[in-house]
Amino acid sequence: MASTSTYLNFARSTEEAFTFYKSVFGTEFVNGIMRHGDVPLPEGAPQLSDEDKRLVMNVQLPILGGHMLMGTDIPESMGLKVNQGNNVYICLDPDSRTEADRLFAALSAGGKVEEPLQEMFWGDYFGTLVDRFGIQWMVNCTSKS
Repeated sequence: MASTSTYLNFARSTEEAFTFYKSVFGTEFVNGIMRHGDVPLPEGAPQLSDEDKRLVMNVQLPILGGHMLMGTDIPESMGLKVNQGNNVYICLDPDSRTEADRLFAALSAGGKVEEPLQEMFWGDYFGTLVDRFGIQWMVNCTSKS
């Protein structure tokens, strides 16, 4: 079933923030916490420090009405910087890759593709963009068709 979630970016405090949100909503993380150290590094990427390996790569917490709150750490040591404006994405999970392609193309028209839709190491079809109004979107399709 298609869904929409909110994706929050933090510099280094995702685990602390999501532990707090977990206590507020009384729910549990979906599939635990994935760490940056659990992720294969892209070819040519610099090695992560032990501290950065422990940072959150992805965490998911159901909150209200079927809405999923998701988050990640994106520290400056990884060449990323959290600013007000890039700390929140709307994440769409459509039912099919055809619908993912349609939504991605429509939302990116006049905007900027950050990461094109592609097969990712976690098995989903994923891409990010900023629409022409400056709103950041993730499209993550779990369907293989």
